[in-house]
Amino acid sequence: MREPANEPSAQRGPSVPATPEPSVPGLGAHVHLIGIGGAGMSGIARILLARGVAVSGSDARDSRPVLALRTLGAHVAVGHDAANLDQLDGPVTVVVSTAIRETNPELAAARERGLTVVHRATALAALTQGRRLVAIAGTHGKTSTTSMATVALQHCGVDPSFAIGGDLTASGTGAHHGTGGVFVVEADESDGSFTAFAPSVAVVTNIEPDHLDHHGDERAYRAVFDRFLERLTPGGVLVTCGDDPGADRLAATAERAGTTVRRYGRSVAGGADARLLEFVPDGFGSRVRFRHRGEELELRLGVPGEHMALNALGAYLAGIELGVTPDCLAEGLSGFDGVQRRFEFKGRAGGVTVYDDYAHHPTEVAATLRAAREAAGTGHGRRGRVLVAFQPHLYSRTRTFAAEFGEALSLADEVMVLDIYGAREDPEPGVSSALVTDAVRLPAERVHRAPSWEKVPAAIAALAVDGDMVITMGAGDVTVLGPEILRELTGDPDGRER
Repeated sequence: MREPANEPSAQRGPSVPATPEPSVPGLGAHVHLIGIGGAGMSGIARILLARGVAVSGSDARDSRPVLALRTLGAHVAVGHDAANLDQLDGPVTVVVSTAIRETNPELAAARERGLTVVHRATALAALTQGRRLVAIAGTHGKTSTTSMATVALQHCGVDPSFAIGGDLTASGTGAHHGTGGVFVVEADESDGSFTAFAPSVAVVTNIEPDHLDHHGDERAYRAVFDRFLERLTPGGVLVTCGDDPGADRLAATAERAGTTVRRYGRSVAGGADARLLEFVPDGFGSRVRFRHRGEELELRLGVPGEHMALNALGAYLAGIELGVTPDCLAEGLSGFDGVQRRFEFKGRAGGVTVYDDYAHHPTEVAATLRAAREAAGTGHGRRGRVLVAFQPHLYSRTRTFAAEFGEALSLADEVMVLDIYGAREDPEPGVSSALVTDAVRLPAERVHRAPSWEKVPAAIAALAVDGDMVITMGAGDVTVLGPEILRELTGDPDGRER
């Protein structure tokens, strides 16, 4: 709530018109975000604050993002309550995400009072107006690719604005209001809202059925990428991974419509603009050699996995389309050191390393575990085993992909499956984490149903031995278990290794 302006004094002569308050076209001068602590919403709030817009919001609980936003000047209430709107003066735009149900008391009150309500993607699209937009989409890898593009552009002096669905390891933030004329966004296809963007450069890493709870079926899911393609500005460029059938189908559609397409990959039938020639695991990273425009370039990536090398090529081609020099982009990508919750190192204790990863689709789980094996340099049955504590995300996704999850998790040496993190969904009869556990193709003694939540860290610590790698994995609150596992491994309340 703004403080009322002081009344002009009669002795001071006529009042001077007030300076117009900062505002964003389509959003106005005051924006209220319901669920402001979420990764996407907190990023929008951060950029709005940097532009001088008044920001308020609410979230279910206090969190690090909420505390940071308060420090920057946002007014944030804990708990969703219609009374939170009573403190707002003047025209207010209310921003919501798909996760906010219509029954939310704050949203219901906003509609009753006739306040403007917009989706998160619409708000973010409004912030990109007037800038050259790079929108990075795909079923997997969009957070990492967006982050790589951002870091590389920053290295080359572009200073882009950006909004990413995860926090960069180096800066600790996933959003920034930059001084340059470029805006880089992670374009989320989960609810189809990424069609709000109008990019001049669009990157699509891959297309594989997901989020069928919203889209209904595979055909509808693929169709939303066609609509995203139609949003390219005149003269825009589509960058795709030619190794992925879904993305390559989209590229063919684009070419038939006369759109310029740039491809990257290892073995692209129609030729690649950036071709991966060599990928060599190197400790916790890799050495990458690729060809672009007849020249060979090298990268030293600080993150593991060939899928990350391909993401880097997608980010590289996006930068090329913005006019950045190849050598500078390659240097910038070599300085990328990861994103929080994407194979994030949490600590080491008792000779055991602990990582955390957001993988919540079978393809992502498999890619992460293959990267873990590369980093460990081992196979089944040798020292340096890979242990995973996996938390399925959504009942619908678990029902649809239980067999695929089981196959992917079979790349680990020991698997512990936690209860499903339902998020926005209600439980479904007959759908539980047992569907995943039963599908894992490992000896029964190496597949475990998690005990009660509070006992999971001790159970994982009891399984791990010197040289092992433990990965907590999933899109839910499994992320909090890493520090607890480290404490169990050390026997120290603060997780310090003795």
